[in-house]
Amino acid sequence: MIPTIEWHGNKVRMIDQRRLPLKVEWYVCADYKGVRKGIEKMIIRGAPAIGVAAAMGLALGASSIKSGSYDEFNKHFMKMADEFVRARPTAVNLQWAVKRMAGIVEACRDIPVKRIIEMLRMESGKILNEDISINKAIGRNGQTLIPEKARILTHCNAGSLATGGYGTALGVIRAAREAGKEVEVLVDETRPWLQGLRLTSFELMEDRIPVHVIVDSAAGSFMRKRLVDLVITGADRIAANGDVANKIGTYQLAILARENRIPFYVAAPLSSIDIAARDGDMIPVEERNPGEITRIGRRLICPPGVKALNPAFDITPARYITAIITEKGIVIPPYKRKIKRLFR
Repeated sequence: MIPTIEWHGNKVRMIDQRRLPLKVEWYVCADYKGVRKGIEKMIIRGAPAIGVAAAMGLALGASSIKSGSYDEFNKHFMKMADEFVRARPTAVNLQWAVKRMAGIVEACRDIPVKRIIEMLRMESGKILNEDISINKAIGRNGQTLIPEKARILTHCNAGSLATGGYGTALGVIRAAREAGKEVEVLVDETRPWLQGLRLTSFELMEDRIPVHVIVDSAAGSFMRKRLVDLVITGADRIAANGDVANKIGTYQLAILARENRIPFYVAAPLSSIDIAARDGDMIPVEERNPGEITRIGRRLICPPGVKALNPAFDITPARYITAIITEKGIVIPPYKRKIKRLFR
């Protein structure tokens, strides 16, 4: 796959995911505001990917701070950090990456600012490389849950484009294929941004993995007809008790899977787990512009003046989740105690 995001000289560039799959176009950021815009405007999306983007954006922004004084540098840096945290409130990976970068600044208060800037850039590269390695570990762990022949349903995009590379939910599917398993994938279109239709199907076709796209509301029918063997999704945030925040529509899939006795798996890195959130009710759910529903591009497709509600995510209670797949292994209920153990 083409890189999701990378350093390009002294700039950060990312694939403009709004243009895929019909056009591969780079969005180039010369300053941190460009990176922040990329996150806010869905140019880059997916919890791990926006964590990487925030790290690179902060490193880029740090290089523009014109101060040799640590206190002044730190003041400007923390202002930028706060702007990134507010860009997409649900995905905890973004907060995790910002905190990690801020930790570098805090630990280096006694060294020259110029060296701090160099260290921030190196750290952003580490975060990218670690993410790819973590995704491959998730894939290796998760593929053990996949039968030798399976039809898998997935929602939204939790692949290479949603991460630094390889993917979480799609990473498991890729690893199963690499292990010689015969898999095919049903992909929900995933309204309103159509990440499944545009991005997941694109990735699977690039890898020559058999794929069919279905409308979101068809998932239950396919499950009832026994045409789905398991469901696997990614996650934007996982609470300490195992409740999962993911793309809107995930909750109903989990209920349908339970009704039809189909395993429902979530694949995510430890950086997506928020142990400070007691349960899903503590996870903020981003409300996005209603125009994402009422328009396609600039074209209005509904009655003028109609109101729309556009939550970007929903919360799936832990009781509907068969297992959570992480880089440290597979977690099964009871989640609260076992999730806590992952961080020892």
